[in-house]
Amino acid sequence: MTDEPPRAGRRRTRLYALTDGRTAAPHTALTMDTTITAAVAEDARGGLPSEWQAVLAMCPPPGGLAVAEIAARMRMRLTPMTLLLGELADRGLIHHRPPLEESETTDARLLMRIRDNLARI
Repeated sequence: MTDEPPRAGRRRTRLYALTDGRTAAPHTALTMDTTITAAVAEDARGGLPSEWQAVLAMCPPPGGLAVAEIAARMRMRLTPMTLLLGELADRGLIHHRPPLEESETTDARLLMRIRDNLARI
């Protein structure tokens, strides 16, 4: 499966059907900068709805994508996407990681390692 979102001419599932009519995630609250990675192997996704499969395909471990980027690629509004991803998290189909704390992003050693690795590319 590719990372491409559904084409404009293809019929899309209504948002309330994707979220089972929910307006809030029951257990998992995600922010737009939360990183999402798939928790199930590609061969175990066969019986899932196509939208769920598309999300899982674009979020392979270890990197994953931010919630906002997933929403943009799927051409879906952020609120329904967070509900959909909350459902996937509650079912154990994805892992979610909060964004780095400010103290983690200002670690000089980490920044120097990133700089050095980028210089090698």
